[in-house]
Amino acid sequence: MTAIFFYLFATITVASAFMVISARNPVHAVLFLILAFVNSAGLFMLNGAEFLALLLIVVYVGAVAVLFLFVVMMLDVDFVELREGFLQYLPVGALVGFIVMAELLMVLGTWVFAPGAIGGIAAEPIPNMADVSNIEAIGNILYTKYIFFFQVAGLILLVAMIGAIVLTLHHRPNVRRQNINDQIARNPETAIEIKKVESGKGV
Repeated sequence: MTAIFFYLFATITVASAFMVISARNPVHAVLFLILAFVNSAGLFMLNGAEFLALLLIVVYVGAVAVLFLFVVMMLDVDFVELREGFLQYLPVGALVGFIVMAELLMVLGTWVFAPGAIGGIAAEPIPNMADVSNIEAIGNILYTKYIFFFQVAGLILLVAMIGAIVLTLHHRPNVRRQNINDQIARNPETAIEIKKVESGKGV
């Protein structure tokens, strides 16, 4: 059953990844990306890496991919115009693809011809971690040995979020904005104006 699920998840992941780059509709591409993330999480779960599986589901599917979907749907992007300059960036894309392919072939060749080279550098065993799950082990390491770096990363993300809000927040002069202090300070004399309309006439 494990082999059946592995080939099922792997086949759907590869097919979804191909549809992401070949779909003409950007919304469909994002939906195929979500499908690829879900099946990749299944592969991680089969390999015993439940933390990475949950990370893909919660972070990437639940936040990143949905954010991509809303941005694509909200922005009026002319994708036909973007595809017109495809040939302009083709040499750079081919160079990057060639480098990535060469690195993958080097890794594959090392794994086939020298399998002992990959496991030559072994990590130091962690005491008292033999009977805990992956998530517990990562939590114990993250909040003890690497707590300083974890807090620094959180502060950097907070500053980046505040900076993005400040840079994108523009006050337009012709837009009426809500003033809470003025609303609270109003009284019936300034808030209500009573007019006596004569019969048969408008205001």
